[in-house]
Amino acid sequence: MEFRLLGAFELVVGGQSVDLGPAKQRILFASLAVDAGHPVPTETLIDRIWDDAPPREPRKVLHTYVARSRRVLERARHPEDGQLALERRADGYQLIMDLDRIDLHRFRRLVERARAHHRRRPERAALFAEAVGLWRSAPLDGMSGAWAARVREGLRQQRLGALTDWAEAELELGRYSPVIERLEELIVHYPLAESLVVRLIQALSLAGRGAEALEVYARACRRIDDELGAQPGPELRSLHTAILRGEAVTLAAGAPTAPSVPEPQDVHVSERPQPAQLPAEVQAFAGRTGYLNRLDDLLGPGRVRVSVIAGIAGVGKTALTMRWAHRVRHRFGDGQLYVNLRGFDPGGSCVGAAEALAGFLDALGVPPDRVPADPDRQAGLYRSLLADRRMLVVLDNARDAEQVRPLLPGAPGCLVVVTSRNQLSGLVASEGAHPLRLDPLSDAEAHELLVHRLGPARMAAEPQAVDEIIARCAGLPLALVIVAARAATHPAFPLTALAGELSDARGRLDALAGQDAATDPRAVFSWSYDALSPAAARLFRFLGVLTGPDLAPPAAASLAGVAVDEVRPLLAELAGAHLIIEHQPGRYTLHDLLRAYTVELVHAIDTEPDRQEAFRRLLDHYLHTAHAATLLLAPHRRPIAHAPAAPGVTAEAMAGSEQALTWFTVEHPVLLATVAEAAAERYDEAVRHLAWTLSAFLRWRGLLLDWVTVEQAALDASRRLADPRGQAHAHRHLSRAFTLLGRFDSAHTHAARALGLAVELADQPGQAHAHHELTWALSRQGRYREALDHAEQALDLFRTAGHRPGHAKALNGVGNCHALLGHHNRALGYCRRALTLFEELGDLNGQAASLDGLGYAHHHLGQYDLAKCCHRQALKLHLELGDRIGEVEALIRLGNAHHTDGEHDTARDTWRQALVILDELAHPDASYVRAQLADTEPHQTAAAGPRLYWPHR
Repeated sequence: MEFRLLGAFELVVGGQSVDLGPAKQRILFASLAVDAGHPVPTETLIDRIWDDAPPREPRKVLHTYVARSRRVLERARHPEDGQLALERRADGYQLIMDLDRIDLHRFRRLVERARAHHRRRPERAALFAEAVGLWRSAPLDGMSGAWAARVREGLRQQRLGALTDWAEAELELGRYSPVIERLEELIVHYPLAESLVVRLIQALSLAGRGAEALEVYARACRRIDDELGAQPGPELRSLHTAILRGEAVTLAAGAPTAPSVPEPQDVHVSERPQPAQLPAEVQAFAGRTGYLNRLDDLLGPGRVRVSVIAGIAGVGKTALTMRWAHRVRHRFGDGQLYVNLRGFDPGGSCVGAAEALAGFLDALGVPPDRVPADPDRQAGLYRSLLADRRMLVVLDNARDAEQVRPLLPGAPGCLVVVTSRNQLSGLVASEGAHPLRLDPLSDAEAHELLVHRLGPARMAAEPQAVDEIIARCAGLPLALVIVAARAATHPAFPLTALAGELSDARGRLDALAGQDAATDPRAVFSWSYDALSPAAARLFRFLGVLTGPDLAPPAAASLAGVAVDEVRPLLAELAGAHLIIEHQPGRYTLHDLLRAYTVELVHAIDTEPDRQEAFRRLLDHYLHTAHAATLLLAPHRRPIAHAPAAPGVTAEAMAGSEQALTWFTVEHPVLLATVAEAAAERYDEAVRHLAWTLSAFLRWRGLLLDWVTVEQAALDASRRLADPRGQAHAHRHLSRAFTLLGRFDSAHTHAARALGLAVELADQPGQAHAHHELTWALSRQGRYREALDHAEQALDLFRTAGHRPGHAKALNGVGNCHALLGHHNRALGYCRRALTLFEELGDLNGQAASLDGLGYAHHHLGQYDLAKCCHRQALKLHLELGDRIGEVEALIRLGNAHHTDGEHDTARDTWRQALVILDELAHPDASYVRAQLADTEPHQTAAAGPRLYWPHR
């Protein structure tokens, strides 16, 4: 028995294909086979089988498919097949069988084994040949649906990577002819895969067919220019130059083997950013020669994709990584990415995968409004952008393997270096990561570091004091650097006196030492703290109530209750003592150990009221600044009433919406941490107000999971305050966020709770808003008649309450539901009335939505010129607003109108514009537009085209 996914999907028993049932049941089989060995949640299966249009009772239908599938497996099973079962899990199902009997999993295992055999060339080539030989055609060939399309695209990249490695392995053995024959055939199907073109040119050159190699290059250039309007990548250009100069063509060690794919941006590939995010390296770096050499080995022909540098806190993991990364960055021509994941931050402000991916996508040139909302789609876009690049990625201070995995590129052209206090054995086991354990400095290395900092003469004058300082610091570079800063600040102090102070400080802090007192650096910290001015010491202690990863001078001023001009010299004093770091211009952070030390200090020295006042000032700083920034971003929002800021708070002033957006972007992780801490401390009113200030920004940036977290905190706070209106408001926002995430059960639950609370309060606008959320969720699911019922209730309630913005929104909602149900004349009437009211209100977003609805109705009434006119006007407004989803909707429907009107070339051009945006967003519905483009028969798309989005916002 064997499941075959690398071609047409089938179950083969005894050489014969088994009937797997209807199309939806085949998707169930395929979904379980792709994730064989792991449970697949029920909701995931429903999404994969039915996309966004499940039946009325999808779980019941799914159970029927599962029962039928089990009977198929029971009939097909042979005693020699081993364990085979479709088992129920907590909330899902799992296919249990030998993974080598599934060609996809066998392919992956063969490729993994081949890449591990980089020094055994014949075995490596044979394993790659067996792996690529498993492919019959496109994976899941002929299977429809968004999920199958995503799987095909993802596996396409894996196939290209394996083919490229196979070709390289064959060329290393001097077998040129099979590579030339195979790649000439493959490039017809993958014309933009530059890595295949590189291998073909290398093969032709090595075979003495240089003229043909140059012709292949010329054809590739023409294809890339025609399809992408770009130039070939640096590796292909370098290879071409080498051939022209008559230089010997070799297989460069460490050359990227990832396939090149069309760049999912509407900028030329040649203009794509080359990020250089590495922080500055430590100037006085000492020792670690053996570790640096071991890291250099990663650049050899084996091409290890991931390395994990592990070690205790303060041992210098980041310093070592930065020294090596700067030393080899020239080997990575496409740039370097860096993120501090803050996995062990005492304040709990660990960086999630979505936040880290958003930062990387921004560095790679993806505009914020084009970043997908779903973390899986963010990761897919990230992998696509890195697929043909040679880039160094540094993931600093990781907590565990799960935090790292979404940030790993999908192809071997990039090198990832991870630092962590943990071994991350999961990455070593599953990703083949190279482990590197970093030990404390030896005495000789510690001596060398102090020489760099203090100079050889001062060190030679007091050798016994130097030895005592080194012993007290236990080989931790962090402690040594702080001691050296103290000594350098006071050049007249004898080192003997400093060593004595250090010994005394250690004795005073024995009660605070960890389990291993030999590596506890608190004595060093306390010694430097004692040397601070009283004002700087107070600010340093108050950093113990800091919630986020860093802060700017205005926030520091509010924390201390002083003016910004007064706090700047205090920050400079702390930075000069190496107790804090200005890691970006105007933003200060501190090492995790120092953060923990500030917490101990503030609780040991400052009173509970002082600590609470400091936190309240910091909370008010962010709340009042965020409130002002939100009103600049969304001027039509009604301001909320909140208490005046506490004395000593310095709220930041902003000049306009651009500055407000920049502030939110920079402070986003700090604000999330502040919400969490305020909730923990039961500052419930502040939690609700912070949620209000953050909602517009989080929606605009597509940070939907963060939005859910914030609104859940607001909901909990409203419950503690016994505030039903606040609860209803949070439920509505949660409903919208879950709808956007495609989690419709949760969306319905929250909308229903919002409706129930509004009914209890006799709040007609609140009831209408809840019905509106239900309308929106049901329409996204294709349940148009139910959606219409809720839209009409929303309309009646808004009209009765005299709520004009809601009235306009509900008119448009009713009109669009009628349009989707085929009642196009009714739709025109409602959408026209909505448009008029939106124009009176000056609501451009509402006008665009109404125009989209009007165009859709005109199209289906055969009034194509009117339809095109409406969609063009809607498109103009969407572009003005920066609404990418609205832009896609308008483009698709404009293309549909052109196509139905016989203007096929114009329609295809318009659909291609929509497809570019969908690919940028890594949106699964891109497959529908591709299918529409592939279909040359006008009647196939004349009626309606894909219903990708409901036009009402």
